[in-house]
Amino acid sequence: MIRKKPWNRINLPVYSISSRFENIYNMNICTYTSAVSMKPKQIMVAIYNDTKTLEIINNSPKFVLQLLAANQYRMVDLLGKKSGKNIDKISRLEKRELIAEWNGYKILKDALALTELKIENTMQAGDHKLFLCTVIDYKNLNDGEALTLDDLREHRLIRI
Repeated sequence: MIRKKPWNRINLPVYSISSRFENIYNMNICTYTSAVSMKPKQIMVAIYNDTKTLEIINNSPKFVLQLLAANQYRMVDLLGKKSGKNIDKISRLEKRELIAEWNGYKILKDALALTELKIENTMQAGDHKLFLCTVIDYKNLNDGEALTLDDLREHRLIRI
């Protein structure tokens, strides 16, 4: 018997968003993403309401989507279960020497790939804000398997 809802049956990749506005940086976890156009290359990204990342992105026209590696599942506790409004995630990551810089953004040096996005349009979508973005730059960093929702389920970080 299949117990999962249809939208939870798909094994989506796990990303982290790196955002910046002036000297304020933050990262969070994001799984609601999808390519929506080939020419120009555009990606839809949904960001949870009332987050530090959303506050920063509302003040900045660009951000970076980082494809996480399967061995980065431990990042979910810091980047997804804690709020940037309460802790400085970047300082914690820098102390652990997990941060590098790319195109002026703080990035996770062990991520598989980076995609810099420029916001073209937005709309409110329930408990998330939806961003239609154009790819302005990208870089493959490391070989490896992508972190997925099934990996998070296996490590009991999510229950769906």
